[in-house]
Amino acid sequence: MKSCHTLKILGGNPLLKRSFKLIGWLIGIVILLFAALLGYVTVTDYKPQQQESLLLRNPQHKIIEVVRPFTITTMNIGYAGLDAGQDFFMDGGKSSRAASEAQVEKNLQTTTELLTELNSDIYLLQEVDVDASRSYSVDQVAAIQEAFQEHSSVFALNYKVGWVPVPLFQPMGKVESGLLNLSKFQITKQTRYDLPGEEKWPVQLFELDRAFVELRMPVDNGKELVVLNTHLSAFDKGGEIRKQQLQYLSNYLKAEAAKNNYIIVGGDWNHALPGTDPNSYGSKQSWPEWLQKLPEDFTPEGFNWAINGKIPTVRTLDIPYETGTNFMAIIDGFLISSNIEYTSVHTTDNQFASSDHHAVTATFKLKP
Repeated sequence: MKSCHTLKILGGNPLLKRSFKLIGWLIGIVILLFAALLGYVTVTDYKPQQQESLLLRNPQHKIIEVVRPFTITTMNIGYAGLDAGQDFFMDGGKSSRAASEAQVEKNLQTTTELLTELNSDIYLLQEVDVDASRSYSVDQVAAIQEAFQEHSSVFALNYKVGWVPVPLFQPMGKVESGLLNLSKFQITKQTRYDLPGEEKWPVQLFELDRAFVELRMPVDNGKELVVLNTHLSAFDKGGEIRKQQLQYLSNYLKAEAAKNNYIIVGGDWNHALPGTDPNSYGSKQSWPEWLQKLPEDFTPEGFNWAINGKIPTVRTLDIPYETGTNFMAIIDGFLISSNIEYTSVHTTDNQFASSDHHAVTATFKLKP
């Protein structure tokens, strides 16, 4: 009887009725807004073709000479937002955006100056934003192109989402970002290859569309140098998507090697690369869940790795950078065909001043 009496009192209270009605309306509005977001992102979802020809800007005409060595630098610039003072929510931190627009500009300038000093013939860059909330809409592609006017440039999207709604109280927001490639040599063909594997709907709507960029460059002996810029998946649970991507890439490399061309793959592999030991860098943190070793059976026959095993190329982002604390690994480097030799590999250790990655530069020479 007491319970029934209490319900009668609550049911007859106009204030409580209005409160429950208001809560119901608020829940309904949230559901409608989320449904509207899903509808918008679904309709505007970036759906690249399996292969797409890319725009070549500022074309160069210099031909690669077999007798002359050349340099390539690869760097994930972390959208000019992941400097030493930042963490990142996907890695266990809290932040989804750079500290400020001024910090983005500062990081971009630091990175551009670093790359300029390296004076490489070819640059393979990842996480370069065109228009993104996380980097305050600073057009990093245009800024880097302006700084490297002696290089041709090729840009390929691999992340285009109208609005990423996480984290809840500071969402990442709009993202338009990708892979930027610069070259002093002539490029005769530039293609974006879509990599297989995706998360289930609706998560896939807010994820990267992973890809690699193929640049084909003529060599003075009649062959071609094929340079790939890749950025593989990192956070897929169980690593199933990564397996699909590696298998696709391996098949591509085997087919291209059969043509007897020169092949160099550079970029952010998001795997601990062969012959490297992340536990040797004096970290206080344990091995992060997202980091897997590159499978031993991936490397195609006749291919070799060009890696500097002494200096790590990436740090964890669950906390800002602290010397001797963050877990570090080598996930950036080059895979080369047997008809190429490398004479040096240098990692620029600037204590992750402007990105959570270090730049890796290698000197290569083509065999006749």
